Amino acid sequence: MMVGSAFCFCVMHALVARASQEVPPIEVAFFRNLFGFLVLLPAIMRSRFIAFRTTKLHLHAVRGGLNSVSMMMFFSALAITPLAEATALSYTAPLFMTIGAVLVLHEKIHARRMVALAIGFLGALVVLRPGMVPIGLGPMLVIGSTVLWAGSMLDIKILARTDSSLTIATYMVVFLMPITLVAALFVWQWPTWEQLGIMFLLGACGSAGHMLFTEAFRHGDTTALMPLDFTKLIWASIIGFLFFGQMPDMWTWIGGTVIFASATYLSYREHQLARRAKTAPLTTAIPPGPATAAAELPRS
Repeated sequence: MMVGSAFCFCVMHALVARASQEVPPIEVAFFRNLFGFLVLLPAIMRSRFIAFRTTKLHLHAVRGGLNSVSMMMFFSALAITPLAEATALSYTAPLFMTIGAVLVLHEKIHARRMVALAIGFLGALVVLRPGMVPIGLGPMLVIGSTVLWAGSMLDIKILARTDSSLTIATYMVVFLMPITLVAALFVWQWPTWEQLGIMFLLGACGSAGHMLFTEAFRHGDTTALMPLDFTKLIWASIIGFLFFGQMPDMWTWIGGTVIFASATYLSYREHQLARRAKTAPLTTAIPPGPATAAAELPRS
C-alpha cells in the first residue's frame, strides 16, 4: 500500500505537469481541491456533518492559508521542473518542520538531530548546486512550497490533539477551495472536457494516494514504511522519462538520497522517542515529533 501510495502521488504530479501545459497551475490547484471535496463529501455526509465540529476554527483557517499557497507554488513548480528534481527537494519538508518545531513549539533539539538536519540541507545543496548551475524558478518554488507545507504540518500537529482526521481533512478542502478559486480567477480560462477529465483523474489519484497512505500506516510501522517512501523518486524518474523525456542527473539522485536518508533518520528518532515515552512507567506519553508527523501526512 505504501508503494502504491507513492505511485499514485507521482502519477498525480505528472498529471499536474501535463494539465499545467494548457491550464494555469493555480487553476489546476482549484480543480484538485474541488474534485477532492466531491470525493470527501460522502464521508462528510455519513458522519452527519459532525466533521465540522471544532473549537479551533482559527487554526484551520491558518492551515488552509498556508496549504493553499504551498499547493499553488508546488503545482506551478511541477509545470517547469523535472519530476525527479521536484520530488527530491520535497523531501526537505521534515527538515524545515523540525526547525519550526524548535522555533514555534519550543521543542528541544539534540546533537543527533542537528547533524541530521545539516546533512539533509547538504543534500539539498547537492541537488541545487548553487554557483555551479543557475538556480531556476522551479526549484525555488519547490523549496518555498516545502517551507509553507512544514508550517501547515506544525498546525496539523496542534489540531490533531483535539480534532479528528476527518475534521482536519474537511476543513482543509473547505478553506482551500475558495482561496484557490479567488487566485485562479485572475488567470482563469475555461477548461475543455479533456482537460477536466485529466484534472478529475489527478484528483482521484491524489485521493487514492491518501487512502493508501493512511491504510499503510494503520497496518504497518513507521520505521518499516518510511524507506518505501523513497520509491517516489524512482516512480518520478520513470514517469518523467516515459512521458516527458526527462532524465534525472546523477546529482539529483545523490542529493535526493542524502535528503531522504536524513529525513528518515529524523522520523526514526522521533518514533523511537515516542515509543519509549509510551512504555515508560508513570510518565505521560508525548506525541510523535515533527519528522514523524510530516512522514504520515503526504503533500496533496
